[in-house]
Amino acid sequence: VQLVESGGGLVQPGGSLRLSCATSGFTFSAYAMRWYRQAPGKERELVAHITNAGGSTNYAASVKGRFTISRDNAKNTVYLQMNSLKPEDTAVYYCGAYSSSYGNVKYWGQGTQVAVSS
Repeated sequence: VQLVESGGGLVQPGGSLRLSCATSGFTFSAYAMRWYRQAPGKERELVAHITNAGGSTNYAASVKGRFTISRDNAKNTVYLQMNSLKPEDTAVYYCGAYSSSYGNVKYWGQGTQVAVSS
């Protein structure tokens, strides 16, 4: 099983980034997918969730209206489009494959750093 995030980097406030999480080794279309983030000294927090077919999404209040999660089941990839970025969005961003039967994220990526600074 592999989940590989990419697309992180340094961006100015108000800018945009698109994160990707390419997966392999499990049945991607059977899992809901999530993006989490963890800032220095803080707990990991759930940012966005998308159901296995992509028909439903949920967002943390802090990113709603600015971030969009999407997925391409043909490419086994989940995305996070981040617009109007703020310094408080600075964190390591992780994708995770969520299993309802498991009751938690079953597979994790290694994370990608996002830094928002002028």
